Amino acid sequence: MSGFENLRHAELTTSGRAAIYQALLQLHLPVQSSVLVPTYHCPTMIAPVLMANLNPVYFGLTDDGLPNLATIDAVTADGCKAMIVSHYFGFSRSLAEVRQWCDQRGIALIEDCAHCYFGNAGNRPVGAWGDFATASLTKFFPVPEAGVLASAHHDIPPLRLSPPGLKAQLRGLADVLELSAEHKRFAGINSALRLLFWLKRSLRRTEPKAEAPPASATENMMQDCDMARIAQGPLWVSSALMSVLPRGRVMARRRENFALYARHFDHVLGARPLFSSPPESAAPYVFPLWVDEPDQVYLALREQGLPVFRWDRIWPGTPHRDGDVGPLWSHHVLQLLCHQDLTEADIERTCRAILSALPPAPASAISAAH
Repeated sequence: MSGFENLRHAELTTSGRAAIYQALLQLHLPVQSSVLVPTYHCPTMIAPVLMANLNPVYFGLTDDGLPNLATIDAVTADGCKAMIVSHYFGFSRSLAEVRQWCDQRGIALIEDCAHCYFGNAGNRPVGAWGDFATASLTKFFPVPEAGVLASAHHDIPPLRLSPPGLKAQLRGLADVLELSAEHKRFAGINSALRLLFWLKRSLRRTEPKAEAPPASATENMMQDCDMARIAQGPLWVSSALMSVLPRGRVMARRRENFALYARHFDHVLGARPLFSSPPESAAPYVFPLWVDEPDQVYLALREQGLPVFRWDRIWPGTPHRDGDVGPLWSHHVLQLLCHQDLTEADIERTCRAILSALPPAPASAISAAH
């Protein structure tokens, strides 16, 4: 099976963001060195750059999600020491051109595979284009937390991570049992376990929080990214599960779920799939759906608690440039989860909610469509 696990060197971390932070540390860059990052991002991609005392500098994207290298001027490129490039939504892309561009300028390439754990990116396994590659295991496997720092090219010395305490280890084990009970993995005792965990949540005391002074937009964003455990080691239960969990079902079910979404949004007015189908051997993280008027649609979906989100919280200071789809994706692209434990009924419910929330099409557009 091709993919991230084919990379020669790997070390577990607590999360994908921790893996990005550790990848940056591997480069031993001078303080405040510039790191190229995409304008379309989750804040947890930018926070590790700042935690490593480095300076994020933004590049735009093309329609296929690859770096728009034309948005990086020569002066900016000359001042950068590293570049983070993502495979969005689980759609792996060849990074041959990006790799050549970085090599010509002496820029280290970090391949972010948070959305893309399986398959090939062009003629190499996912993760093999970068000097270092990072992944988020919680996006694909039922583990309470875990990320991976890996490389096809460089040794990774043992990371100096502090071990999690016993309380954290027990909490992680309880989280796994709770998730397994919710998905009926314990024949005969699922109901009893679900009741036990419901009581646990009901009795949990909420400690009053001291009122904090007003924070800047950047400080608020950093707090929301929860970077507290980036220097800690992964939980034992995560490491143990990753050695035994099956991979084939994850890939097959995610591709099936992607196809279910695609059938619902074929020739829909006001919405369209951003990409038609995932690459062969890939396991899509989400189904990316472009919505012409997304705000009310997204609000309605979130109010219903459906497995849909968008990256509309971009880091303060992210620029808008001509020829860059990043800001457009942040506003218009809804990410519909393809998780393997979603059922056909779950996907049907999400799709119907989206179709119901779309604004009615003008009569002229309906006539044209027919």
